[in-house]
Amino acid sequence: MLDNIDCLHWKWKNCPNAWRGQHLSGDKGDGPTLILEAVADYRLGIWHAYFGAAGSNNDLNVLYSSPHFKDLLDGVALIDFTINDHPYHMGYYLADGIYSRWPTFVKTFNTLQDPKRILYTQRQEADQKDVERAFVVLQARFNIVKTSSRMWYANNIADIMYTCIILYNMIIDDEGPREANFFDEDEAGCSTARSPTRRGVHTTVRERSERRLTIRDTKAHIELQEDLINHIWEKFGHELCFF
Repeated sequence: MLDNIDCLHWKWKNCPNAWRGQHLSGDKGDGPTLILEAVADYRLGIWHAYFGAAGSNNDLNVLYSSPHFKDLLDGVALIDFTINDHPYHMGYYLADGIYSRWPTFVKTFNTLQDPKRILYTQRQEADQKDVERAFVVLQARFNIVKTSSRMWYANNIADIMYTCIILYNMIIDDEGPREANFFDEDEAGCSTARSPTRRGVHTTVRERSERRLTIRDTKAHIELQEDLINHIWEKFGHELCFF
């Protein structure tokens, strides 16, 4: 698992009337917004941020327009790991249900009847809240992000957001590392290895197209999810409690 991905809506109070329609969201009844897509780790640090998408988009539309998977398409961000003796070559993010069934995303289930899936969902949801907590802490540290933006220009709003995220990460680094609340990969039977980087290497259109299909392989998503379900059950099945 790499980290957690989610989106945050920032209300835009002084959005021009000509743009207001495209910044209104059906489930956000508090006016026009701009969207922040972010990836946060267990320390609540934000190491990927893409800001500026119109509020009428959902999380999936924002993902399609963001450069988040550019390095993966270029063959830079490849990670080799093994679960249940099955090799994989891309890290995955914990995400909510709106994201597509790609091997780069791991989601929960809507219906829970199998004890294995119940345990898997419990642990996935517990870790997936890291990005939501990061949003709360970011807004708590910087009131300008918590309240509605009064800027007129979207570029100025983006500068404020990115500046706050940079300062936020500097504060986290200054506070020092905290002990991670997860098990040792070696003890769990998972092995990981980052592939050599290929920065500066030219990638052809065909290579990028093939990687794009690999990223969106639904079958690989299902296989990874099943392997994770079985792996978590073998490791933590004895901890499952029914209430």
